[in-house]
Amino acid sequence: MLSGPLTPVQSGSVVAGTLAATTVLAQLHPPIPGTETFRWYQSLAKPRWTPPGAVIGAIWTGIEAGMAWGGYRLLRRPPTPARNAALGLWLFNVGMIGGWSELFFGGKKLGPAAIAAGGMLATGAAFVAAADDVDHKAAATGLPFVAWLAVATTLATEVWRMNRGRVAST
Repeated sequence: MLSGPLTPVQSGSVVAGTLAATTVLAQLHPPIPGTETFRWYQSLAKPRWTPPGAVIGAIWTGIEAGMAWGGYRLLRRPPTPARNAALGLWLFNVGMIGGWSELFFGGKKLGPAAIAAGGMLATGAAFVAAADDVDHKAAATGLPFVAWLAVATTLATEVWRMNRGRVAST
């Protein structure tokens, strides 16, 4: 059992390992040009306001960097039940970034992916609230995550609605 906060190296290692695992999961079925996943995604009906793929990628890069910093800050705090709760929510949400990609792009499960996005919105808000009890700056790193998930949940739900009855894969 830890009696104090993790060292900077330990904290950085935990954050790096978590992000690496999430990145690997997200890259199992990346929607990059020339892949079957890309062709499938391009074939989906999407709302006119769908951001270009490069914009979505840039948004997620910024969000993940912010969430990494938030996780690092929490890991550097002394272990308390409040810190541990915030870390548990952080870990779940960071893990679900890759999990959602696997569900949507890998499994081509539009309905479950939309529902998962809504769940991430709720747990993202819970992370912000829990982290705020421990470290205000760590909590602030979750605000862009929650804001984007409000958009992403709406987008995923609309893509699901527009493609109901369609075969899952091409």
